[in-house]
Amino acid sequence: MLVANHTSMLDIMLMLRVSKNPFVFIGKKELGNIPLFGFFYRRVCIMVDRESSKSRTAVYRRAQKRLHQGLSICIFPEGGVPDENILLDEFKDGAFKMAIAHNIPIVPMTFYDNKKRFSFTFYSGGPGRLRVKVHRFFATDQLNGQEKIKLREKVRNVILKELQHSGSGH
Repeated sequence: MLVANHTSMLDIMLMLRVSKNPFVFIGKKELGNIPLFGFFYRRVCIMVDRESSKSRTAVYRRAQKRLHQGLSICIFPEGGVPDENILLDEFKDGAFKMAIAHNIPIVPMTFYDNKKRFSFTFYSGGPGRLRVKVHRFFATDQLNGQEKIKLREKVRNVILKELQHSGSGH
C-alpha cells in the first residue's frame, strides 16, 4: 500500500515515476471529469464515490482482485488538500483498513516539492526539482481492524515530521 502526502496534481505523476512495482490508484471519481487528465486517470485508477457505501465496498473487491494480480495499491489518505496553508491534513482510514485486511505493508512517502512546483491553485508554482523520500515499511500482518487508527497516525506522523524537518510545504 503506497501512501503519500497529496498537495498537487503532480503527485499522481510523481508516484508513477517513483514506484518500481506496478500499481493502481484508488481515488475519488470526481477527478475523472477533468479534461485530458481525467482520460488518463480513469485508466490507472479504481474510482470511488466516497458518499456511497456500495461504491466503497466495490472498491475493496476490485482492489483485492488487483492485489491477486500482483499489483500494489496507492491511496493518498489526505484526499486532496486545496488549502495552501495546510502542511499535512488529517488522514482518512481507507488505506489502513485495506492494508490490514489484505496483510500488505504500508509504504509511506514524503513528496517535498510538489506544492511549490504546481499546487492545486492554477498558475502557481514554477520549475524545479521534485524530491521524494520513501520511508521504512509498516508491516500489517500482525494487526487487526481495531489498530487501524494507531497505524494511520503513526504513518501520518512519519510524513508530518519529515515535512516539518524539511521546512517544505509553504
